[in-house]
Amino acid sequence: MRLSVSMQAILPLALLCLSAATLVAEDWPQWLGPRGDSTWNDSGLITKFPETGPKVLWKSPVANGYSGPAVSRGKVFVMDYQIATGEVDANPGGRTSLTGRERVVCFDEKSGRQLWAHAYDCAIHLSFPNGPRCSPVVAEGMVFSLGAEGHLSALTAADGKVVWEKELKQDYKCESPMWGYAATPLVHEDLLYTLAGGPGSAVVALDVKSGKERWHALNAKDIGYAPPVMTKRDGKDELVVWHSESLNGLDPKSGKVAWSQPCDPSYGMSIMAPRVTGEGIFIGAIMKKSMMIKPSRGKASVVWEGVPQNSLAPKNGTPVVVGDYFYGCDMDGELRCVKAATGERMWSTLEIMNNKKVGSGTFFMVRTPQQWVIFNDGGELILADLNPQGYKEAGREKILGADTPSMGRTVVWSHPAFANKCVFARNDRELVAISLAAE
Repeated sequence: MRLSVSMQAILPLALLCLSAATLVAEDWPQWLGPRGDSTWNDSGLITKFPETGPKVLWKSPVANGYSGPAVSRGKVFVMDYQIATGEVDANPGGRTSLTGRERVVCFDEKSGRQLWAHAYDCAIHLSFPNGPRCSPVVAEGMVFSLGAEGHLSALTAADGKVVWEKELKQDYKCESPMWGYAATPLVHEDLLYTLAGGPGSAVVALDVKSGKERWHALNAKDIGYAPPVMTKRDGKDELVVWHSESLNGLDPKSGKVAWSQPCDPSYGMSIMAPRVTGEGIFIGAIMKKSMMIKPSRGKASVVWEGVPQNSLAPKNGTPVVVGDYFYGCDMDGELRCVKAATGERMWSTLEIMNNKKVGSGTFFMVRTPQQWVIFNDGGELILADLNPQGYKEAGREKILGADTPSMGRTVVWSHPAFANKCVFARNDRELVAISLAAE
């Protein structure tokens, strides 16, 4: 059995050896970047911050939301929520009601000028009701967006005109997950894949041009929050879907289930995107649950299961795979390096979170050819070197205020976009563009 990655490709070791002159700037058109694997191939980036701090190119106002930006062809897209009534709180065990408008907003990448906005009325009844969760996805001249309560849109990227829209809760006769629709859709060839809900439709495939359903598959009490992942197995595309009860491999064209492995994270919190490694597919969740799964010939087997003394149990963030290791954020904000073959924890550190364990501690990581760029939930941007021997920080700067309530503290839980030598990050007040270009 040969398992490899397509949109979620592992950064090839050979790429790290290329000279900087052979690398080019690239966009960030979807969740976790152009390959969906948290790699950023821009060259000519700073390796430490200037004494005057990072260069701020522009700031533009936005409203509430966890949605990360997407960057494509000179435009920046993000979702937000303009609250009309109600207040944002952080009650993990109950739903709070808000009324307002959910939006997809488009900005000029160079100036930050708002180009267009598509808005619609949306009542939110969720735990942590701070607006949309999913990043926009840009493909085929369109931008696809999934709102917190299941409003799915396909808009023209040029001017925001509606191509098609769907209401997942109505179409599939279900209610929204406790923490909202949070699994960013995946576009691959002529299909859009999204978690939906309802009998037999935990995941659905829709025609990107018309929104018409091509197939639906899988039953689950709760659909969870993990985005669908496209990979290759034995030379063929395979769609990987992790809902609240199991990890599954499906034929992307028909929805036929090729294999399934039970894995039921606590509270239905399947959140991280499954990560494909040379050893199999890794998943992890709160309460120290994690496992490496290897599919083969219509079934799956467990290579290893994590225990509190090894592995990694992400809560909000998705780990990054580099060769035989992966790096990620444990549920208390600890950065860990784990050996993919065994789950052995090579090292761990709390430096990213200022040496403090915090509940639901979160940071987002990307790998460049030069180093790592990390954004923690206090709004700090960090430059660092990571390898199986340890963590070495090169510098950090605060680039955003942490506005969103989260059980006794405030946070910014939005994954930045990294594109064209810049970082695009948002909180509940503004979207900022920061240059990381070496001068």
